[in-house]
Amino acid sequence: MKRILIYTSPARGHLYPMMDIALELKSRGYDVHVQTLAAEHDTVAAEGIHHIPISPEIEALPLEDYRERGPMAQFTSAFGTWLQRAPLEIEDLRASHARIRPDLLIVDVNTWGAAAFAEAQGKPWVMFMPYILPIASPDTPAFGPGFAPPANALHRLRDRVVDGLVRRAVRGQLDGLNTIRAEMGVPTFTKQEDMYGRPDLLLYRTAEPFDYPRTHWPENILAIGPGLWAPPAGAPDWIDALPSPRILVSVSTEKQDDGAIIETALRALADEKGSLIVTTAALDPAQFTASHENVRITRFLSHAAIMDNIDLVVTHGGMGGTQRALAAGVPVCVIPCGRDQSETARRVDVSASGSMLPLGKLNEENLRAAVQQAMARKDGAERIARAFAEAGGAVRAVEAIEQLSP
Repeated sequence: MKRILIYTSPARGHLYPMMDIALELKSRGYDVHVQTLAAEHDTVAAEGIHHIPISPEIEALPLEDYRERGPMAQFTSAFGTWLQRAPLEIEDLRASHARIRPDLLIVDVNTWGAAAFAEAQGKPWVMFMPYILPIASPDTPAFGPGFAPPANALHRLRDRVVDGLVRRAVRGQLDGLNTIRAEMGVPTFTKQEDMYGRPDLLLYRTAEPFDYPRTHWPENILAIGPGLWAPPAGAPDWIDALPSPRILVSVSTEKQDDGAIIETALRALADEKGSLIVTTAALDPAQFTASHENVRITRFLSHAAIMDNIDLVVTHGGMGGTQRALAAGVPVCVIPCGRDQSETARRVDVSASGSMLPLGKLNEENLRAAVQQAMARKDGAERIARAFAEAGGAVRAVEAIEQLSP
């Protein structure tokens, strides 16, 4: 039996999108080990997959880019955290590798040290990407600010300028990563996106036309649609009694400054026709007040279990929640708060599967208008749902994995 070790960064938003692939591998007779958050032991083990906790030192280095203002500062902060984790990941994965002796490593795109270790083994290896892939292309805008695809020469000039600014902002972190890679005996990078060309296979967890169509993709990239696995859960009894349209308001499971989305939604939408379901995730639900009988506020609720009962999702724009809604044909209103969320939001707008409302323009009037626009784009959301279903998912991913090592 072949052993496979999947290594994730310390985030549920990176573990859950890989669980369907882990389960498909298990169903084909592979011995699958997942090294991830210590708190997810029971979740992983319940599926019959071996769980290995990542180092507590790595978990003690959370992303704090939400403290920064502006995409450049946020990129620099996130890259700095990933660089800090890299040496710890190498030793963490080295120990697991020596104990398990896997035939194949599958590593998270944000685990820079684990990727260097995997490449240094001299065998085929796989990377997975659960959010928008920032590879420059003549068909796509500069990554970060959430620009629409370029339509003229002025747009392309803008993209070159912004791309250059981003590269300069993260140059120090890239130099630090190159030092680590040189010590591991693997090639260094001249630019950040070089890392996506190194694995034999990169499993990209989205699909066109949600991501922008391109005339050329690197041959190692396989877009397979989103990972929609979630821990088993049932819908609450009260949801069927709520009037339609039912609007889910959802913010990030990783701490960031997104409470304004909930506060504004409660003021703008609670008295509108229908009902609101609010999940506060990383925020304390006690800081929000339900002023209407058709409002439910809770910290966690399985979105997978209730999505068939939802008519619209208002969200910060995390890829997991956004794509889960679209995969069910539910339009989304995205209010990006940082990280890659402006890129996700713009793709929602360009694909006509919902609406985008910049955080700086968030107020009650604008939110009501953005919700109405998103509601009118259900046809676009259903088109994306069909594209996601046709992308192949975990089955296509495992078929490609098996081609690496027959």
